[in-house]
Amino acid sequence: MAEKDTQVNLAVYMERLDSYISSQNALNENLSKNLEKVETKVDDISQWRSKMYGMKSILLAIGLLVVHTSAVLGSFIAIININK
Repeated sequence: MAEKDTQVNLAVYMERLDSYISSQNALNENLSKNLEKVETKVDDISQWRSKMYGMKSILLAIGLLVVHTSAVLGSFIAIININK
């Protein structure tokens, strides 16, 4: 009788172990898919960030160009007014 109980317990244990292994495999697959999605989103954010830095650099360069142009034109106007 004890041997039969052991076999039944072993069968139940093996069935539960198979169920656990299959659920862990499903969980691992789900985690892998979600990790790939996160990785893709991080790449998208990184590209967006580099575009924003590029836009900031361009705006800074245009701002410096405007300031420089204003200074040069101001000095030309001052020179013209002094010579009159």
